[in-house]
Amino acid sequence: MPFLAILGHELRSLWSSWLVRLWLAGTALLTFLLVASNWAQMPSSVLIALVLLPYLIFPWCLIVMILGISPVTGPRLDALADGILSRPVTRHEYLLASWAARVAVVLTVYLAVMIPTMLILRVAKRPVADDGVTLYGILIALTVVGVVLTFLVSLAFLVGTVLRRQMLAAVVLVFLWFPVNLVLHAFSLEELSPISLTQALPTVLKTPWREMDGTTVATSQKDMDELTQQAANFLSALSTGSTPTNQPPPKFFEDGDYEDYSVFRVLCGYGLPALFAVGLALLVFHRRDL
Repeated sequence: MPFLAILGHELRSLWSSWLVRLWLAGTALLTFLLVASNWAQMPSSVLIALVLLPYLIFPWCLIVMILGISPVTGPRLDALADGILSRPVTRHEYLLASWAARVAVVLTVYLAVMIPTMLILRVAKRPVADDGVTLYGILIALTVVGVVLTFLVSLAFLVGTVLRRQMLAAVVLVFLWFPVNLVLHAFSLEELSPISLTQALPTVLKTPWREMDGTTVATSQKDMDELTQQAANFLSALSTGSTPTNQPPPKFFEDGDYEDYSVFRVLCGYGLPALFAVGLALLVFHRRDL
């Protein structure tokens, strides 16, 4: 009962916040602009990977981290201490309910925009040729990106629990996550780096239903060049307000083939650290004096 009550309260608070509402509107608008501007010239697998890029690299991952930081930081600490000390609410019930509410909101916003977008791109007749995107590939892509978002919420949840101050936790996450992400990308490991996972998505999206048959689908060089160029243009437009033309992509977007990707490794690479982060946050908060 306490867990469900806290969960319901957190869900209502999050959905009534302007941050979540503006994020939902912003991600829907950005997705529409990306799809509309590339509707007639970009293959489906590359276009889907492009609309997923803001969730994995920038800017929506920042919103996800901010949502994950807040449960035990700032002015909520005093109210939280009074509630736990004066009511039959355990610390782990509060933390797990708060974490579950944030994961639910993040995944709901993400799926509400991405599921219709992917299905439209999958079934619509566009000027470009069909490049073999499968329903299985769409399901796997939705799953792995959802696990990455859950990991980001959990990581921010841990940092916020340890540091207590929301602004400090946000600064530490930004200056820790992005450099580490670039370092991990140097090894082209999609199970560790969201940048590498973004580049692997066109391959994931073209995975056949019967993957156990040993059939592998390689991302063509043309698709990868298109994705890296569009990703570079997207990030450049965010930073400068103008879209470059005929410019080579930055070196950290150089691609690999990702023919040997493993869904199991990707899920473990982000899922296990997410569980570890939540468990460590529970341990830290349990041992803290209120």
